[in-house]
Amino acid sequence: MTIIKMALKGLMANKLRSILAMLGIIIGVGAVISMLAIGTGAEREQMNRISAMGTNLLVVRPGMIGSRGVHSGTRENLTLDDAKAILEQIKGIDQISPVVASNSQVKFFNKNEQVNITGAAVTYPWIRNFKIAKGRFFSETEVENKARVAILGPETAEKLEFTEANVGESIKLQGLTFKVIGLFESKGDQGWYNPDDLVMIPYTTAMKTVFGLDFLREIDIQVKKNVSLVNVETEIATLLKRRHKIQPGQEDDFYIRNQADLIEMASETNRTFKILLGSIASISLLVGGIGIMNIMLVTVTERTREIGIRKAIGAKDRDILRQFLIEALIMSVIGGFIGVGAGIGASKVIGNATEFVTVIELPGVILALSFSMAVGVFFGYYPARRAAVLDPIESLYYE
Repeated sequence: MTIIKMALKGLMANKLRSILAMLGIIIGVGAVISMLAIGTGAEREQMNRISAMGTNLLVVRPGMIGSRGVHSGTRENLTLDDAKAILEQIKGIDQISPVVASNSQVKFFNKNEQVNITGAAVTYPWIRNFKIAKGRFFSETEVENKARVAILGPETAEKLEFTEANVGESIKLQGLTFKVIGLFESKGDQGWYNPDDLVMIPYTTAMKTVFGLDFLREIDIQVKKNVSLVNVETEIATLLKRRHKIQPGQEDDFYIRNQADLIEMASETNRTFKILLGSIASISLLVGGIGIMNIMLVTVTERTREIGIRKAIGAKDRDILRQFLIEALIMSVIGGFIGVGAGIGASKVIGNATEFVTVIELPGVILALSFSMAVGVFFGYYPARRAAVLDPIESLYYE
């Protein structure tokens, strides 16, 4: 306890120098906290976007995946019969929806916009986590009858100046009149695809009435809970190879996206991103440690006579070593806590001023504080050791 009091007294003797020594730690810890907050926020945002796409999801698309994992080629080979075969022959499937999509002009009074038109089955909102804000989704009967009904995404509705009060009125799509029976809730832009900017109609209407298509853009499949996505994916691939008469050694004319693989890939990318941000911020923390070492070396030089007096009246080398190590530790701890506050404040400012989502997590705060203490002890050891081995007689004569 006496050593701690003496360490505090030594720091208080030159407040400005102690503050300057802590400044590097404050900046370093603040940088680590804010960078980790940005990384964690980006990870959580990415996971939310993936979850918004649907749960237990498999997506079958035409074409193939190249050697670098890039989709190459678009073939008109995925049909309604493929979707029916998958539903009838593959166990473990909860729901399935054929999907067609293309861009088209949509008109509402004097508003005319180019919009993504998506044709889907009645199961699509449950597979892809779409929720109705106003009105309703189309029925199985409307799908069978190729009804001209539509649901608008919130961004599309905003572009067309179509409000909730307008639900029940008609829009023009490819020159055809469609009754708007509902509006979707916002799902948020997912980067490569914006589910808020679309018009959704029955897939039968899209294929036969609007676009004249015989093939699908994709087949969306929701697998039952507690059923292996990988096993179902393998069974679907085997079925489609047989249906498409793909021989051994031939390239598949389709590919399957597994949501679990997407989550794993996103998690790995985000982990790398967080490590990179944390490493960059940690450099400033190391610089802060060097600052503590330099300041303490100057302090040891200035307090040489004091050290000599303490040794002359019985202080041992380990007592001097502990005192200066405690001084370094105190500076790093105080600087660390101030840095945590600065980092949290900076994270909130960044979150409010930009589109970044920032998330503070307790493990990150503990990590930054622990690292700051370790830096203080590591860089404080050399000055403390140097003070401990000073010759007491020479120190007494030091001016």
